[in-house]
Amino acid sequence: MAEAVLDPIREPGVWARVREDVASVFERDPAAHNRLEVYLTYPGVQAVILHRLAHPLWRRGWRWLPRLLGYLARVWTAVDIHPGAIVGRRFFIDHGAGVVIGDDCTLYHGVTLGGISWRKGKRHPTLGAGCVLRAGAKVLGPVTLGDDVKVGANSVVIDNVPPGSTVVGIPAKAVRTRPSKTPNPHGIDLDHHLIPDPVASAIHCLLERIRLLETQMGSHGCIPGGTEPEDECRHCDAVMVCEAADSVRGRTPEPA
Repeated sequence: MAEAVLDPIREPGVWARVREDVASVFERDPAAHNRLEVYLTYPGVQAVILHRLAHPLWRRGWRWLPRLLGYLARVWTAVDIHPGAIVGRRFFIDHGAGVVIGDDCTLYHGVTLGGISWRKGKRHPTLGAGCVLRAGAKVLGPVTLGDDVKVGANSVVIDNVPPGSTVVGIPAKAVRTRPSKTPNPHGIDLDHHLIPDPVASAIHCLLERIRLLETQMGSHGCIPGGTEPEDECRHCDAVMVCEAADSVRGRTPEPA
């Protein structure tokens, strides 16, 4: 992708952009008190400032010095921004080094660990050891993911997740899943395609119930013996399938 060409007449300079970045902090973080505090104590802002200095050098064809600035930013702030990245105005990394992440966690591209409110105090997630967040997963608010939790791709987690659980969906719900039979040499489960689909499973069970009802009704148009379809639906192997089907059927109005 070609890099955008900035108009030097219309585009603000480096320090103007930095001032905009700092000003934007007060619009998004209720914990900010004054500019000096933001400049000196916000690692996300410090990383962005160093990136603002490194990026123009990168665009002029320099490589060693911008990479050095990026390295110093990573060592100093624990926030890594490539000097070739094009960053828009009023950019804010909130708690770039403040999200709590345990040992042996794996985060794939597009993962967001974000705050959700203006309330003071903890507003960001805590990840236990061994968590795996697939591509595009979002974990929002001061929720806690226990050890060895797995989050499916593009799922949105807004509640605490107990250890050892696998959650999928929007909002994410716990589902039963089989442990990986082929973990990598370090024991990390990379079988992303084996996460179950509870919605598809619930629909499958509903279709099976319809088939059973049609079979029982036969040519007489009634269910012999008053047999409940729940008595026949025994082969679904997902824990939440019948519960999901019941909730769908529960929205059907009762007969007069």
